[in-house]
Amino acid sequence: MRDWTAEDMPDQSGRTIVITGANSGLGLHSAYALAAKGAHLLLACRSPERGARAVDQVRTTAPRAKVELVRLDLSDLASVRAAAADIRERAGDRLHVLMNNAGVFGPPLGRTADGFEIQMGTNHLGHAALTWLLMPALRQAPGARVVTLSSLAHRRTTLRLDDLNYERRRYNAFVAYSESKLANLMFAQELDRRLSAADADVLSLAAHPGLTDTELAANGGRARRNKLLEVGVGLFNKVATMRTERGVLSQLYAATAPTVRGGQYYGPAGPGEVWGGPGLAGCSPESQDTAVAAELYEVSGKLTGIAPDPA
Repeated sequence: MRDWTAEDMPDQSGRTIVITGANSGLGLHSAYALAAKGAHLLLACRSPERGARAVDQVRTTAPRAKVELVRLDLSDLASVRAAAADIRERAGDRLHVLMNNAGVFGPPLGRTADGFEIQMGTNHLGHAALTWLLMPALRQAPGARVVTLSSLAHRRTTLRLDDLNYERRRYNAFVAYSESKLANLMFAQELDRRLSAADADVLSLAAHPGLTDTELAANGGRARRNKLLEVGVGLFNKVATMRTERGVLSQLYAATAPTVRGGQYYGPAGPGEVWGGPGLAGCSPESQDTAVAAELYEVSGKLTGIAPDPA
């Protein structure tokens, strides 16, 4: 498995795949790889301008690919609802893969349009809402999958379900990011347990990229107006991280490999899960608390006002 590359992906012709945050980094490189294998891609992006550039870039590398842009702002539930309706129409209500890839990292305390802490609201709650709204279309495609991106950072924290949105406690941007990534992993595995219990032909998996050269951390520095952090992250990425086309393999494996099972978590198979080809990743003890995961699932439904599917 650790020698697996994007060339080993099976043909994706006839499959419709949604990638959130597809205008750069892991999302864009996922799009390159999947377009080369013939997938019909829906690139769900917040910025119409950057999204349009991403569509053009993917079409340049795979001229015969069907690539479309969907406007999606995960920090605004009205946008999530509109995007889900748009996706279902474009996909003919038949969706094979939803890749919950988008994320924000390390900004100062901020709120989404619906009042959620910006990292939990974007990274977890927005994706949970989108997943539930697209579940009817996922059920219509045999062997459909939901792949949600977590992080090594999930191991650094626990969840405070009584204060997910930092309304009563002191804010720490990096702890908040870790919490959102822990929520991503717990949501992915709880979703799979519920899909299995409902006998649905849909798998839910999680993946992480190890240390990969993306814009995520640098964007966090820009959001904090911290030039030193932005430059430092850039230098670190140049010397200590994998190229993005390598870091993306874990999520591509989860999305396409025929041997995966629901609930599995993939990451780089090298030492410390920092570099290397895809393999099964380690989960923190906190992430395996099924009672907390079930409560997170229900709390997320109440916060978003969207009925969890499956319930």
